[in-house]
Amino acid sequence: PMTAADPATEIAQRALKLLAMREHSRRELAHKLAARGFDTADIEAALARLMAEGSIDESRLAEHYVAERIGKGFGPLRIRGELREKGLADELIDHHLEPLKDAWAGVLATVHDRRFGHEPPTDRADLGRRARFLEQRGFSTDSIRRLLRRHD
Repeated sequence: PMTAADPATEIAQRALKLLAMREHSRRELAHKLAARGFDTADIEAALARLMAEGSIDESRLAEHYVAERIGKGFGPLRIRGELREKGLADELIDHHLEPLKDAWAGVLATVHDRRFGHEPPTDRADLGRRARFLEQRGFSTDSIRRLLRRHD
């Protein structure tokens, strides 16, 4: 058994406190723990143990994160980029975004209508403003173009 003097145990306890607040990726935890001055080798040992016992579950993180970001009106490109920044593997990201591929048009329409209403763009400047907003939200240029042409 580990002793209280074992740095990996102390690091694991700190990591569990962070995980109690919200899901974190391994990369996020490593970064936060390193910022607190812990040794990199000890951090890696502690995080490996937490992953093995299921306390760190990046698939669960991705599932929750995707659902939360869709709820806030973000598209697949933005969500993918944010999950990559968290250190998640592309295969894992694909696993959580791929089943939603048929839903993105509906999410896009909801985000558009919530912000701009159901009326068509009034002129090219309005069209451009709407397209830029939706692009920043993480939707593809093609899907935005299809949506904004629905009034044609």
